[in-house]
Amino acid sequence: MGRMTEQPARWSQATVYPDMWADPDDDPREGPSPEGERATLEDYLTNYRLTLRMKCEGLDAEQLARRSVPPSTMSLLGLIRHLAETERDWRNWMTDSDPLPKLYGDPDGDFDGAVADQAVVEEAYAALEREQAATDAALAAHPDLGERLGKDRISVRELLVHRIEEYARHCGHADLLRECVDGRVGQ
Repeated sequence: MGRMTEQPARWSQATVYPDMWADPDDDPREGPSPEGERATLEDYLTNYRLTLRMKCEGLDAEQLARRSVPPSTMSLLGLIRHLAETERDWRNWMTDSDPLPKLYGDPDGDFDGAVADQAVVEEAYAALEREQAATDAALAAHPDLGERLGKDRISVRELLVHRIEEYARHCGHADLLRECVDGRVGQ
């Protein structure tokens, strides 16, 4: 007979709307709607980045590295490392030059190397912040959303939308991963 695993009780920190991650007054994603297409795209990206961080808050290295849905290698820490790698790769799309090297080596190094070590956690967060800032700066140099960049001539608009899509998809994964770790749920 297979081993039974104890599932954490589902819970939310929110009190106003119990299906939310945080009460509206405590949610850093709440604010006025931006004006203009680029500001709107950047606001959505910022909010998904915040959502990923919020889903990881309060967890230790073991919890962040926990592969909650076997046999998948996906973990919250792996998502942080993967998105750092992806930010770097987006800069490669923007240039005609030789690509920047991978941060984590082989194609699955971002997830495979996500181990329960505080130094790995700190490096992952630092890499994500560094790579996000570098990609943001590279895109800021191209204010025209219709401008086409790199060998594949991708538009700035398409690149921004793709970044939003990537974070949104992985925030969905983070929802499920976090619930498996400690039962916390919410949007």
